[in-house]
Formats: sequence, structure tokens, C-alpha cells
Amino acid sequence: MAYDVPQLLGMSQSQLDELFKKSPTGEIPDGEGKGTAIVAPGTNYTQDIAQFISFFAWQGKVFDAKNGVLRNKILPLGFNAIVAKVYKGESWLDGKECIVLDYSETSLVARWIRDEIRQIGPKMYLGKVYWDKKRLIDFAF
Repeated sequence: MAYDVPQLLGMSQSQLDELFKKSPTGEIPDGEGKGTAIVAPGTNYTQDIAQFISFFAWQGKVFDAKNGVLRNKILPLGFNAIVAKVYKGESWLDGKECIVLDYSETSLVARWIRDEIRQIGPKMYLGKVYWDKKRLIDFAF
């Protein structure tokens, strides 16, 4: 089944976790992906928070699969900044393979951040954000 952002924004945290767990790793993305932060899943605030973050903070990611890196599109002007290494590795959520977005060696600002993504449909990925090993939020692109 293909998912879209409105469906994901309507899911609870447990539904997002189950979708992530049952999804295949997929291929490392290449090119630009529009992002949506999923904060407070399953509440009436999820959509509003996503719109706020998209406008003021984070718009998505730009992947360079060949070189195994990405840059985040941030701030209202969409600057390409905050670099991460991209590789396949073990998920902290379930121990199965995922695509890891690792900021520990590439960013002073985000060196404690690790994202994990899996493909949930054609050109659609669901991600988990960790600060050290503590889960913070989900995102889609």
C-alpha cells in the first residue's frame, strides 16, 4: 500500500512504529525530497506543528547517493546545510536493516543526531530521529 503525508500525520505513534518495522529498507534516495516532521502523532496538533516546522525550520533533505551524503534544507530560504553520512545499518528501533543518516562526524550542530529511514512506498520514506539513543520525532519525505 502506498502512503501519503496526510495519512502519516493521522497515525498514532504505535502505528508509525509498526509501519516502520514492517517496511523494507529500500534503496538510498538520490536527489531532493520534500520533508514533513511528524510531532505529537495522533493528536490534533500534528498537522499544525508540521506546517510550522516546514516553514520556519526544516523543508527536507537533498541526497547524494553516489557519495553517501545528504544535506538538510533548513530555514525559510531552504539553505542546504547540516550534512550527514548515509549508509545502510542496523536500526535502533528493531535491529533490522535501515538507512542510517549519521551526523556524528559531519556536523557540530547535530553531532548527537541519528536518523533512520525505511521506504514505505514509491519515493516515500518514513524516518525516526534520535538524540543519542533517545527517540525524538518521526518524519516523512
